[in-house]
Amino acid sequence: MSVADRFRAAVDNKDLTALDDLFTEDIRLYSPVKFTPFEGKPMVLGLFGVLLRTFEDFRYVGDYTGTAQTSADGTSAPSAVLLFRARVGGKEIHGIDLLHLDDDGRIKEFTVMVRPQSAVHALGEAVLAGLVEDGLAPAPAGQ
Repeated sequence: MSVADRFRAAVDNKDLTALDDLFTEDIRLYSPVKFTPFEGKPMVLGLFGVLLRTFEDFRYVGDYTGTAQTSADGTSAPSAVLLFRARVGGKEIHGIDLLHLDDDGRIKEFTVMVRPQSAVHALGEAVLAGLVEDGLAPAPAGQ
């Protein structure tokens, strides 16, 4: 079973332990709602905990494999693109997850791209609320 297949199964089963086994210690996750990446396994697993309870009717609908340059250092790495559909706050989301793998076949870089903009906004608000609730981010100023 490929890393992408194992990742899909972990997400489908909301299995954070399985995700933990698939991520490198220094994983970087590039989000559509934050300019700088989420860094390190504890933060990325915490984010996935929020995402898995935030998305409604989340499902993968396709995949592609190949190689692509990473964002961190521009090196070419084995990669997989997983296409998904979901809802957040009543907004329909179309998106892709781009996984870059290290030499051991673990996920070292993860990029999420989502459309349309209204869904990105709804997702950003829901994820921030979840991160604050879980103690992974400070509450926004004025709240």
